[in-house]
Amino acid sequence: MNQKFFMNFIIWMTGLPCSGKTTIARKLSKYIFNLAILDGDEMREWLSPNEDFSRKGINNHNKKVANLAKLLLEHHVPVCASKIAPYVENRMEARKILKKHNFVEVYVKCSVNSCEKRDVRGMYKKARNNQIKNFIGINGTYEPPINPELIVDTEHSTIEQSVQIILNYLYENKIIKKSGS
Repeated sequence: MNQKFFMNFIIWMTGLPCSGKTTIARKLSKYIFNLAILDGDEMREWLSPNEDFSRKGINNHNKKVANLAKLLLEHHVPVCASKIAPYVENRMEARKILKKHNFVEVYVKCSVNSCEKRDVRGMYKKARNNQIKNFIGINGTYEPPINPELIVDTEHSTIEQSVQIILNYLYENKIIKKSGS
C-alpha cells in the first residue's frame, strides 16, 4: 500500500466516539495525495465553539463542516471528514450539500463497549457519571447509517485492514486511481 492516489472526492466517516474514525483518516492520508482531514473535534473547536450538543447544534455544526468540505473540493482538494454525525439527517444534509462531488459515506462500526475501552480521554466515564450531557452512545442517540457506501468494523478489523477496505472501494469504483495510471 505505498502508492499515492490523485482524485477529488469526500469520504464522510461516521461512527461512535472512539470507533477509530480519525485514526483511519490519518492513516488514509499516507496513501491519498493531499487529503484534507476534517476531524470532528478540531472542526467543532474552530468552526462551532459556541454550538451546544443539542440536535440543532449538532446539525448546524455538521452543515458548517460540509460547506468547508465543499470549498476544499471546489479547489480540487480531496477530503476525509471524520465526524460522529449521529443523525441520519446530518449525513443526508452533507450528501445534499456535496451532491456534485464523489460522496462516500463510511460507517465506522464499533460497539459502545469497545469504544469505551479505547477511550483514553475518559469521555465515556464522564458521560456515565453525568458529567457530560448528550454524549453520543451513552445519553445521546446515534443513528447508524441506513445505506452507507461502506462499513468498516473496527471491532473486528485492524486499522490497516479498514484503510485497505476503503482504498479498495475507491479504486474499484474509479473514484481514485494509482499515480502513473
